[in-house]
Amino acid sequence: MSTINYSEKIPNNVNLGEDRTLQRALEGWQPNFINWWDDVGPEGSTNHEVYLRTAVSVDPQGWAQFGHVKMRDYRWGIFLNPGDANREIHFGDHKGEKAWQDVPGEHRANLRRIIVTQGDTEPASVEQQRHLGLTAPSMYDLRNLFQINVEEGRHLWAMVYLLHKHFGRDGREEAEALLQRTSGDENNPRILGAFNERTPDWLAFFMFTYFTDRDGKFQLSALAESAFDPLARTTKFMLTEEAHHMFVGESGVSRVLARTAQVMNELKTDDAQKVRAAGAIDLGTIQRYLNFHYSVTIDLFGADQSSNAAIFYSSGLKGRYEEGKRTDDHVLKGQTYKVLEVKDGQLVEKDVPMLNALNEVLRDDFIKDSVAGVGRWNKVLEKAGIPTRLVVPHKAFNRQIGALAGIKMSPEGRVVNEVEWAARKNEWLPSAEDFAFVASLMGRVVEPGKFAGWISPPVMGINRQPVDFEYVRFG
Repeated sequence: MSTINYSEKIPNNVNLGEDRTLQRALEGWQPNFINWWDDVGPEGSTNHEVYLRTAVSVDPQGWAQFGHVKMRDYRWGIFLNPGDANREIHFGDHKGEKAWQDVPGEHRANLRRIIVTQGDTEPASVEQQRHLGLTAPSMYDLRNLFQINVEEGRHLWAMVYLLHKHFGRDGREEAEALLQRTSGDENNPRILGAFNERTPDWLAFFMFTYFTDRDGKFQLSALAESAFDPLARTTKFMLTEEAHHMFVGESGVSRVLARTAQVMNELKTDDAQKVRAAGAIDLGTIQRYLNFHYSVTIDLFGADQSSNAAIFYSSGLKGRYEEGKRTDDHVLKGQTYKVLEVKDGQLVEKDVPMLNALNEVLRDDFIKDSVAGVGRWNKVLEKAGIPTRLVVPHKAFNRQIGALAGIKMSPEGRVVNEVEWAARKNEWLPSAEDFAFVASLMGRVVEPGKFAGWISPPVMGINRQPVDFEYVRFG
């Protein structure tokens, strides 16, 4: 059995050094976590020393300490945001009651399901990104990939802590299962579909961290409202790290666009083949990648009508994004929300009970946030004098979950037949040719200050370090 130095190896504010039960549970789980990391974590990185941000406490000085660390030696800590002993539940049927410090028996199964589903996404993204280090476009980008990898690992620890601490034997079994499922495995896949998709190249990685990590922001924000106080405090701290992941995606796509615009201006052309021949990614390919990752990600919010969503809200398990800032009654009974359906070959809106439409409410919040960031990408093109603009597709496009699943839809939201879909699918979603072209650009560039030809350098480095800083020391 592994011997864990609790004060040094696992920074925490959950009194781990005094909690013998939790120690025993983690001693059993931690070696399997390391085995998982070795088997499906970042490939070929064992001897690298990476300039990583490590959280050692939740205060402003402690949550982001930088230094070169071997990732296998990264200190995956366990942190909860500071609590409020008088915190009250502020939505649902228990509104006004004191927040729960333990799991109520009647909500045990649903809370466990919520925590397991969230926890399952964390190792999944590490698995999906396993090979990307071998094709990094720069040392700066390689470091950012590894930072995300270790923090997704820490988020897994955060969920495993809750399972071990509050769910007994069931929790320990669920924590083990989180290490046994594998992204894309035919027999034992990850729980949510988007986390079984491939992340084959760095353009896909940037789209994933922009859109799918943004889904994480909204899901964690909804859980940060939970009546179960340990879950609320844990997810609030996770959100501090999620912001960097979205930054990597947003700035990464911006840098790809900046390089593409530069090449278009140098060649004085918008011809995709000429842009490709010059080693940049044409705007049509970027738009198709956007269409794919956006549509796959909005499926993560679930069916547009869901009795589980109503139960989770009314029970106080999961709130809405920024629940406390909303001005309604926070109970939502008798209220309605508009959702989409296809009727007589047309998309139409219909009113459904608000409680059953809470997945759609969260999805719409995500869409507003996503569209704002795409506007910032378009500023890059505008500044370069390029007239093309990126757009998010209609939210009914390419859906696999809910009432819109399987409906053939153009990106503009027009219902199309099977023949048109088949004929134009490669205009709207990345084709095999697109993937092959982007893959052809994925040569590894890791000399300090050097960048692949399809992406521009960042404006500044990490933690005020220069762009040509030695972010990774190769062992």
